[in-house]
Amino acid sequence: MLAKMFNRLEDIYPELVEIRRDFHMYPELSNTEVDTPKKIAAYLEGLGLEVRTEVGGRGVVATLRGGKPGKTVAFRADFDALPIQEETDVPFKSRVPGVMHACGHDLHTASLLGVAKVLTEFQDEVPGTVKFIHQFAEEVTPGGAEPMIKDGALDGVEVMYGAHVMSTEDFGTVSIKEGYFSAAQDDFNITIYGKGGHGNQPHLTIDPLVTGSQLVVNLQQIISRRVNPLQGAALTVGSFHSGEGNNIIPDTAVIKGTVRTFDEEARTVIEEALKSVTQSTCAANGAGVELEYIKDCPSIYNNPEETKRVMEVAIGLFNEENVITDAPMMGSEDFAYYTKEVPSVYFTIGGRNEEINAVYPHHHPKFNIDERAILNIGKMFISLAM
Repeated sequence: MLAKMFNRLEDIYPELVEIRRDFHMYPELSNTEVDTPKKIAAYLEGLGLEVRTEVGGRGVVATLRGGKPGKTVAFRADFDALPIQEETDVPFKSRVPGVMHACGHDLHTASLLGVAKVLTEFQDEVPGTVKFIHQFAEEVTPGGAEPMIKDGALDGVEVMYGAHVMSTEDFGTVSIKEGYFSAAQDDFNITIYGKGGHGNQPHLTIDPLVTGSQLVVNLQQIISRRVNPLQGAALTVGSFHSGEGNNIIPDTAVIKGTVRTFDEEARTVIEEALKSVTQSTCAANGAGVELEYIKDCPSIYNNPEETKRVMEVAIGLFNEENVITDAPMMGSEDFAYYTKEVPSVYFTIGGRNEEINAVYPHHHPKFNIDERAILNIGKMFISLAM
């Protein structure tokens, strides 16, 4: 039966490529998706599926009731784009100025629509119920996963799977890991309040720029001296703004950064230490401070039992040498919210191909991907559904 399903997926591959390229040409930013969910819903309704729209805001959920007994399984694809001006030379490049599908969400969506079409055509052979979850706003905080869950996207779901194409992994490979697969993401915004003045009279001021410089250095010791070395973590200051003139000591300094962790213990340790170090550093310099610490999405945790199932499927499809089980990624993904609700597995599919210049990283203006990854995601999902 799987062979027949795979053959059918191959048959409709040109259609899925056309769908993916249409999404690519007309990308929509997170929380502004209007036409994309309409196109998704129309396609799924055309298959005769039960379709809910505006789930959690802009999400789409379709349900297929199979002809045989079995579990309720869900698959997720995201469909938002990024605020990037595309610099590729593909004929289907973005026609929306300043907006681009530079992460592969267009491909995820096309693949899941293909899975829905194949499973619908073989509905009598499908065990249990299958939910196709098309999520909006994965690229921003807060993302679309939480509101979709609150609006019932996971009602009745017993196990869930998600996949992400990767331009950093060779086409034909699959990457999966039991347990923590991605990092939790927290962000912080720090405003330091000093007392400005003339650059030739620093003794009459409270310099927020000097205080901020000390703080940036002090924050780096949190990872090296507060966190267990066996607990992977990262703390990065990505923005530091203070002052405008050569001879003016400013009133304020603004520092922004991000924290990545895997387990909740390290996450709590870093949050508490960051708050303490910030307060003490500023107090030592006589400066005031305002700290905003934003707890974003948690880590993706791949259910051990289901991970073994996914590995078996991946090895059967792509051979053991092409199934990668190395370290987890420090990137974050709000698929993590689904993993907190039901046993879930998230894995990545290789899409790198030097022959077509699909070598640039995600979120790059020249990002490109081997479109055959549509088939590989599709085969994984169909196998897991069956």
